[in-house]
Amino acid sequence: MTRFFRHLNGWLFALALLLAAAALGFLATRYDRVADWTFGGRASLSMESRAVLATLKGPVDIVSYANPQGDLRNTVASFMERYQRVKPDLTLRFVDPQQDPAAMRELGITVDGALILHYQGREQRLDELSERSLTNALERLARGGERIVAFVSGDGERRPNDKGNADLGMFVSQLEGRGMRAVPLNFAQVTAVPQHTDLVVLASPELALPEGAVKALTDYLANGGNLLWLSEPTNDDLHLEPLANTLGIRLLPGVLVDGQGAALGLKDPRMLALGDYPKHAITRGFTLTTLFPQASALALAARTDWQVAPFLRSSAQSWTEFKPIANEQASTIAYDASAGELKGPLDFGFALSRLSPSPDKAEQRVVVIGDGDFLSNTFLGNGGNRALGERVFDWLLGDDALVQLPPRGAPDRMLQISQAQLSSVTLGFLIVLPLLLLLAGGWIAWRRRRA
Repeated sequence: MTRFFRHLNGWLFALALLLAAAALGFLATRYDRVADWTFGGRASLSMESRAVLATLKGPVDIVSYANPQGDLRNTVASFMERYQRVKPDLTLRFVDPQQDPAAMRELGITVDGALILHYQGREQRLDELSERSLTNALERLARGGERIVAFVSGDGERRPNDKGNADLGMFVSQLEGRGMRAVPLNFAQVTAVPQHTDLVVLASPELALPEGAVKALTDYLANGGNLLWLSEPTNDDLHLEPLANTLGIRLLPGVLVDGQGAALGLKDPRMLALGDYPKHAITRGFTLTTLFPQASALALAARTDWQVAPFLRSSAQSWTEFKPIANEQASTIAYDASAGELKGPLDFGFALSRLSPSPDKAEQRVVVIGDGDFLSNTFLGNGGNRALGERVFDWLLGDDALVQLPPRGAPDRMLQISQAQLSSVTLGFLIVLPLLLLLAGGWIAWRRRRA
């Protein structure tokens, strides 16, 4: 009898175990629980993607033209799950491109797995499956169409479509991927800023602007237009005083130099490295280091109806240097108050806003920065230069919710060791560890023979 109950208990335990496993399987099909244990949530959507999804009020329909053979559909579906967890009304459906080749040619589908995103009557096409490309496409949908950004040209300004060291081609190509379209604006060909221009960029002119060009820019501001003005340290008269007076600011003479740059390994004192920023919507939550090669300080010259807020500021060890600095030899400059040089901290980036004179807009915005090199092809990849530039453009275009946050990364993605340490690790893995394993195996075999 005791033996019977022992067997019965065993069968009951096995049955209970099977029922528990079945219950867990049933619950797993009804409820979904996902946990991301990676550092900073790298396996989840970035804060930027979440911010873009938050701006999309209403359902988003994504159609994937993927072949049912293979694992491509599973790959697309698993990738979209991250977006659907944040935005449940984002739907995904698949279409077999082989069923109607004529329709695929009409739609322009040439890549297996191509996506078409639909939102409020607008659509975006996507041939690449990555968070960056998909979030950019969603951002373009959120903007409601392309934003026209006009770059003043004809007087030695930085060119938005060239790959020269001083030009802005790399940065502008990234802006175009985020729903902005760069167009040239040459006042030798037009007398005013064209209508439907969302932003005008005056990027470091080298020659004096004609009187008509300056008047067109001041009229554009008077009518409520948004402006980004990138200036440079120069003693030349570029005829931009009327523009500065309209904004109530002044470009201070000299070039900003910073004594703390040597501690950061910067040999040129004109290189300004910033890691701390005044509080503003552009710099909120921004912690990346930015590098400004040559900057001029700015100051308020008069009280206007503009609300002016600095968002770029040099350190207390900086000053406005009047003497020339040679690149080929060590600098011996020093602060000279008797010469009229100004001691830092000094502002070199202003964000201006006011109630828009145009009835079509609520607010008018202007940004003036005393340096344009930080967005050039040469320096764009330094630290957070690109991220800061995108934040400036997003703020100027009124897309506050799309102000880009820096990407997250793990602190252990790069291992820095000396050559001696690398040799020790190599010796340990290739020689010491195999010898230890051989000794352990021999000792175990010896013990077994004695037993």
